[in-house]
Amino acid sequence: MRREAGTTLIEVLIAVTLLSLLSVGMLTAMRVGLMAFSKTSNKLMENRRVAGAQRVVQEQLEGMMPVVAACGEAPGATPAKTAFFEGQPQTMRLVSTFSLQQGWRGQPQILELFVIPGEDGRGVRLVVNEIPYTGPAGTAQLCTGRTRDQLTGGTLAVFAPVQAGPNSFVLADKLAYCRFSYFTIPLDRTLPPHWTPSWNISGWPFAVRIEMAPLDPDPSRLQPITVTAPIHIHRAPEIQYVDY
Repeated sequence: MRREAGTTLIEVLIAVTLLSLLSVGMLTAMRVGLMAFSKTSNKLMENRRVAGAQRVVQEQLEGMMPVVAACGEAPGATPAKTAFFEGQPQTMRLVSTFSLQQGWRGQPQILELFVIPGEDGRGVRLVVNEIPYTGPAGTAQLCTGRTRDQLTGGTLAVFAPVQAGPNSFVLADKLAYCRFSYFTIPLDRTLPPHWTPSWNISGWPFAVRIEMAPLDPDPSRLQPITVTAPIHIHRAPEIQYVDY
């Protein structure tokens, strides 16, 4: 009797088992590779977001304009020579030629940079509001009056509290702290220049510094760092400049 060639059931089971193990191994390798790619992509996006936010803050500050505010003035009255600038430890108002949406080509914007609590009360975040600048009269809605600078005798604007809204843009999130300081050169030349947490002098500071630190430091990712921007404004708001 001649025996016919073929495979047994055990051989079929062994082949199916080996094929299954090979498939599982391939799928596991693909899953690990996709997860690694996703983590790398997320880190790159976060690094780009941090670098982009710091660049935006730098350009906003360097684009500051020497704008006069119409604070506490009656409608139609000539605005007083009051510099439109608010400098507090966690709030800053200014007018800049740099816009988030249009860059340097856009309309000047009133910028409100301020610090608010982070998500679930963990840490803080740096937020900015942009309001189109329409002239000195348009600044009246943001200030409530004027006060006198006891040091120089100039006029200071008194501003209304800043508020976050649906159009507020988060520049930096998950921060352990975020504080502003302003560089001043005292009128008394025997005193050295220094950084102050509040700007209570008529005019504009010589530089602005925003100090930030991450809430959860991660050496593998780009971390928020301190941003220092010089202010290229060398004019007094009380003096009227004319061309000859």
